[in-house]
Amino acid sequence: MDFNLINLTSHAEEEKEHHPYKVVILGSGPAGLAAALYAARAELNPLVLTGMELGGQAALTHTIENYPGFPDGVGGSQLGELFQKQAERFGARIEFDIASKVDLSRRPFVIETESGQEIKAQTLIIATGASPNHLNVPGEKELTGKGVSYCATCDGWFFKDKEVVVIGGGDSALEEGLFLTRYATKVTIIHRRDTLRAGAILQSRAKANPKIQFIWNTVVTEILGEDAVKSVRLKNVVTGEESTFPTDGVFIFIGHKPNTQLFMGQLEMDEGGYIITDKKMQTSVPGVYAAGEAADPIYRQVITSAGMGAAAAMQAARFLEEHE
Repeated sequence: MDFNLINLTSHAEEEKEHHPYKVVILGSGPAGLAAALYAARAELNPLVLTGMELGGQAALTHTIENYPGFPDGVGGSQLGELFQKQAERFGARIEFDIASKVDLSRRPFVIETESGQEIKAQTLIIATGASPNHLNVPGEKELTGKGVSYCATCDGWFFKDKEVVVIGGGDSALEEGLFLTRYATKVTIIHRRDTLRAGAILQSRAKANPKIQFIWNTVVTEILGEDAVKSVRLKNVVTGEESTFPTDGVFIFIGHKPNTQLFMGQLEMDEGGYIITDKKMQTSVPGVYAAGEAADPIYRQVITSAGMGAAAAMQAARFLEEHE
């Protein structure tokens, strides 16, 4: 190996250890990579720690058809790769690592990773996303992307003229169920109770829609199919009776959990664990910003997450200008 290369590598490692990055971004979904692009174009040389899933939840979507600029749609993983290449072109550094501990009590902030790194940051952008709650039943994982979905807005079009089931009884389940009636011939909402948790207006709309029917006091115990969803196995929680219900798709809406456990007790959050920000993506700690689904319990779309990421990076740049 070239001796100069060894020296350069050692110097880079030493610099990383002793000099804080201007911007560190946690998460590599649309929010994180959009933030990386804007921070890189501001010549802030951001570091992105990818987290568990490169590309975030969007990368798990087979085809995204509602992101501007792709009239024929784009694969979720492909879009993530394009985001990454564009950010790297301007100097963003992407590292496949996961933050395991953060200290936001002083600047520079300190991030410890699962690989054993200790990284210091003058500003921090949290884009760790949120994960949909799963049923954790047989067939769910295997058929995700093959008929099992957690986003009607993303995948509803693929079920045109088909029959689907929606699992859940809250606002999200009914909102997404109503959305699916644009495409599906029949939407069956399966709820473990005999009453819905959703708001009265949503309940009225759903019950008035001729395409929607309900199965009460019932849980899904298994999702059946090989290359695609064919049916679900049901169990009535009152009678214990089991049955099989044919369907082309399973949409699961039993809540989301933001990936914000690292920041508990350090940042202000709402009752659901979502990080509270102002209009400028600023959190309760100066120099720390949050974007995407870690701070957004409402929209949860690729385009809104990307916009939040861009805004967070712009604010981080202004913060650095004011404090240098």
